[in-house]
Amino acid sequence: MPRMFRRHNGQMDLRAQWEKLKEFVKTLSLQRQMMENLIIAKARQDALQRKMEERRLRLQEEANRRFAASGTITAEEQEQRVLYTNVLEYEQDHDWPKLWKANIKKNPDDATLVSGLVSCLLSCPDHPVMMLLKRLQYRVYNRLYPIVSKSLPPSPALPMKPSHSAQSLLMSDSHQNASKSEVGHSMSSDASLNISFSHDHIANEEELDSDGPHTLDRENSFEDLEQFLTQLDWAPSHGDPDMTFEPSQLDQEESLVQDLEMRDLKEHLKAIVKDIHIAIDQLLSLCLLSFECLNTASSKDLCVASIEEAFFTPLWSPLLALFRKVHRERELSFESSMRLYRDASPGDVGVASKLYPQDPVVLHGSYPYDSAVQELRLLCRDCCPQRKLECIVRTLRLICACAEDYSCLHEAESKTAAIGADDLLPILSYVALHCELPQLVSECAALEEFIHEGYLIGEEGYCLTSMQSALQYVESLHTGGFQLHNTKFT
Repeated sequence: MPRMFRRHNGQMDLRAQWEKLKEFVKTLSLQRQMMENLIIAKARQDALQRKMEERRLRLQEEANRRFAASGTITAEEQEQRVLYTNVLEYEQDHDWPKLWKANIKKNPDDATLVSGLVSCLLSCPDHPVMMLLKRLQYRVYNRLYPIVSKSLPPSPALPMKPSHSAQSLLMSDSHQNASKSEVGHSMSSDASLNISFSHDHIANEEELDSDGPHTLDRENSFEDLEQFLTQLDWAPSHGDPDMTFEPSQLDQEESLVQDLEMRDLKEHLKAIVKDIHIAIDQLLSLCLLSFECLNTASSKDLCVASIEEAFFTPLWSPLLALFRKVHRERELSFESSMRLYRDASPGDVGVASKLYPQDPVVLHGSYPYDSAVQELRLLCRDCCPQRKLECIVRTLRLICACAEDYSCLHEAESKTAAIGADDLLPILSYVALHCELPQLVSECAALEEFIHEGYLIGEEGYCLTSMQSALQYVESLHTGGFQLHNTKFT
């Protein structure tokens, strides 16, 4: 029995060792297979990288042939070649550009197809056009940020009426006090301004844009700017009680500083406006390089309109803040007139008696040209210059329609035009007064800079010029620069 028991135990040990040996061999086999797989994967990766490099060189040669030029290549031409190479690489990996090109080639005059293509293009964040758009936006924003975020000393003149965009950024007084030591990151409640750029995007921009080193901290800077915008014109001044100056000396020094600041602001604004025009041209050029089917007059107009809307939407609020800094004195004059003529009738600002109803019952508790006033107030809600110009055009059309209706109340049989060019200025001034938006001065100044020259020839240009003339008229009312029909307001 003991001998049989020892023999049985020996067999068990041999069996266990055999099992361990099989597991070891299996493990070695798996490790060898994994190593082989890694070698194969590395070889495939190297082959793929070689193919990608060959494709990149091939596309770069194609771009060089497309932009072949004699002499030295400028930096702009080199950048254009790189962008076109990126477009070709993108089209190698995506099919939708080819499908759109084929559809538009079959129907070149279909505006719906062109609009669809541009919308599709601007909805693809990885397309070179959108990547360039984002990079140019940050380039402009980085020039705006140091100026707009700087809290300048407030003027002793009348306080400005906050803009609609600024109102959506205003926080409660308690929150402002709490945020003096810590910058807030709240976003605008306005859907048109509810656009933020994350820290990752800002980091990407720093990698893409090689214009120079950034000395300012841009982390969450779009959100930080919301608080800074609220402090531009409405922050209280805090003087040092221990420092005293002669009033005349203080006024002279303050005037000199303000003149220098205003001159610098105007130069900075002029440079930013130039940068924006260059950016729009670059984006349009890349769009036409990407899709040659868009190189027609009508398609270009649609393309520019879409590009401007995408470009200006996140930038309009800080851009307008800079315009308001430059045109501060004009806005203060507008507000002074607005306060003085808040309850003025159309006749008090020169509107002919036949162009507004004398009987209040006819207005049903409202005031003359109420529909035009409500339409003009919508201008501040848009962030695209073209849409703002369309709002002004609609406002003047409503004024003409109301004038015809009011004229019919006085002359039922009249078939002549109810309103002429001389009648339009006082009516538009009355409408601007009742809007109670001093920022209209800066809005129209910005439109004059950014609206394409082609739109300033026809109806749109006439409407914008009329609006600017009306605003200048309103600015001068509080000074008595124009003769008034009723002296009770002087």
